[in-house]
Parts: sequence; C-alpha cells; structure tokens
Amino acid sequence: MEDPRIRKFAYFLINRAVGLKKNEKILIELHGHEQALAKALIEEAYKAGGQPFFHEFDYVLEGAMISGASEQHMKDVTSYEMARMKDMDAYIDIRATENVSIWNHIPDDKMGIYRKYYWGPLHLSQRCNHTRWTVLRYPNHAMAQLAGMGTEEYEDFYFSACLLDYEKMARAMEPLAELMNQTDQVRITGPGTDLSFSIQGIGSSPMSGNRNIPDGEVYTAPVKDSVNGEIYYNVPSPYDGLVYQDVRLTFKNGKIVKASSNHTERMNQILDLDEGARYIGEFAIGVNPVITKPILDILFDEKMAGSFHLTPGNAYDNTDNGNHSSVHWDLICQQTPEFGGGEIYFDNVLIRKDGRFVLDSLLPLNPENLL
Repeated sequence: MEDPRIRKFAYFLINRAVGLKKNEKILIELHGHEQALAKALIEEAYKAGGQPFFHEFDYVLEGAMISGASEQHMKDVTSYEMARMKDMDAYIDIRATENVSIWNHIPDDKMGIYRKYYWGPLHLSQRCNHTRWTVLRYPNHAMAQLAGMGTEEYEDFYFSACLLDYEKMARAMEPLAELMNQTDQVRITGPGTDLSFSIQGIGSSPMSGNRNIPDGEVYTAPVKDSVNGEIYYNVPSPYDGLVYQDVRLTFKNGKIVKASSNHTERMNQILDLDEGARYIGEFAIGVNPVITKPILDILFDEKMAGSFHLTPGNAYDNTDNGNHSSVHWDLICQQTPEFGGGEIYFDNVLIRKDGRFVLDSLLPLNPENLL
C-alpha cells in the first residue's frame, strides 16, 4: 500500500518544484532501487500532461564503469546522455543509495575523470542551467542510519523538512533577496572564521521549493577575486564517499591558497581538479526551520536554519560570477550557539547573530516564524 506522503510529495515535485506543463519532457532518474516515489512521479507527470522519460542507475554497476573509464570513454558516455538532457524541459533525480560509502574504493584519478568529463559538463553545466531540476534523497534505512535515527523517525523528519509551507517561506525570503541585491561587502565572523568578500552586482536567488528538496536557502556568489580571509567549516561534509571534518580554507584575492581537513591530501586533489575549483561559486544562507542539526547529507545540511555555505567551484548561471568548474562542493558552517555562534554583516550592518536574523525585515525568516 502506497504511503500517502509519497503521492503528496510526487504531486508537489511535478507541479511546483519543476512546474511541469502539458507536452513538456521530463527525465526522471533513480539512483538505487527504491521504486515507489519514481513510479508516483511517472504517474503524476502523465496527469500533468507531460512526457516522462525514465532511467535507473545501479550504484555498483556505475561504480564499476567509472573505475575502468578513460577520459575519452567518459566523454563518449557523456555525449550520449548529453543529447538526451538537452532534449528535456525538466529533470528529477532520486538518490537512494543503500551505502553512502559505496564508491570509496574507486581510485582518485578515476573519480577525477568522472567529475571533470561527466558530472561537470552534464550536470553542473547543462542540467543545472538549462532545465528546471530537482535533486532529492529517498528516506531509506541507509539515510536514517546516517542521520542517527530510526527509519520511521527519519521518514517523519524527511517529509516535514521537504513539504513545508513554501509559499510562506517565499514571502519571508523576499526582503533578504532584495537586501543581497543591494549589498556590496559581506563579512562573516565566528570561531576560526574572519572572511570578507563582495557580492555587488551578482544578484540573488531565493529558493523555496523549486530546486533540490528539501529547500530553504537564498544564494548569490562572491565577486570572484574578492574573497579574503579564513573560514572554518564546523559541519562534516560527505564528498565522493569520504566525510571531511574540520575543513579550514584560507583565501587571497578569491583563491583558496591553503586547505586542510582530516583528509587534507585528497581534499587538495579535488581543489586541483581544474582552475575554478579553488574559487568560490556560491554563497548561501540556510533557513529551513525543520533542519536544525547536521545529518551528514549536504542536500539537508545546507538548508539548516542558522547556517550558511560557501561553495568552492562552479557558479550558477543566474548568479554567475564568472567561475566555472567540474566541482561544486557546498561546504557548510552552522552559526547557532551550540556550534560556537557567529555573525554575518552586510555593508557593516549586522544582519544575523548566532544563527538568528536581527533586522526587523528579516525576522520572519527565524525558525519559529516559518513553522
């Protein structure tokens, strides 16, 4: 028997998150084998008058292909999938891994080929900028275990975080987006962090149920060469099967000149994948009131109320600062008191302290006002 939350979620994803219209094409991809939501998405796409296309990936088989692929072969794989992606109006990807470390055995050089010749061109460049897209996890046993919850507890948390009152959130986000559009200098302070940069002329994008789900962030990007100072990311960050902790970056004129973590060598290999990986492509403030602590899933953690993320790598076209890369790594810092606190200033005016907005126009974004 279908969980009614699955049907409600599928309807939301098709009709709001990607806004599928009659006769539009949508590619629905499933990474893993949790079929209930994928089936509901196909059915809801038909109800909306759309044309669903479907593809299922197996993590084990995909990992085997990546492990043996040359640069040319990966380019050839990408060319076939690129033709299909370019033909799509919308895209939804369900990531339902049964083991978050399943690709840990893949050699670093092969993951580099995958990132540079497949993920970067197909997803960061084409899909993110030329389709209406949504990426989401599936609330299975593996994700519940990663979050330190029982499966039923995690399911309740998952659907609460994903199916918020996004209309209310959208209204509350408008003043922050407008303020970002008017701001030149940003300064962020906190334990291990004293960082400044400009966002002048970049623009902003408020996300309230219309990209990766759960939603709840307002993003922009720094002027590429303006970032200076140091930052300490206090949220563990999974990337390609490893969990990076105690990440510290030092910037000079926009470039990451020093990077350390519990996996310093591998982290620097990622940042050396291409020239853009050592520059920042996104600065975003998280506001989802249901997500209050990290669960080792970037799609959730980057939306935490009280957090911000500063992302090495590719910028989005709608807040383009000229930085392009096969990397887009949403590294996150939480600024609530239990994580050490911190401040965000726009043009020398304090806008958020210890994870809570302090300007009158931004108070509706504090968690109690969004629930």
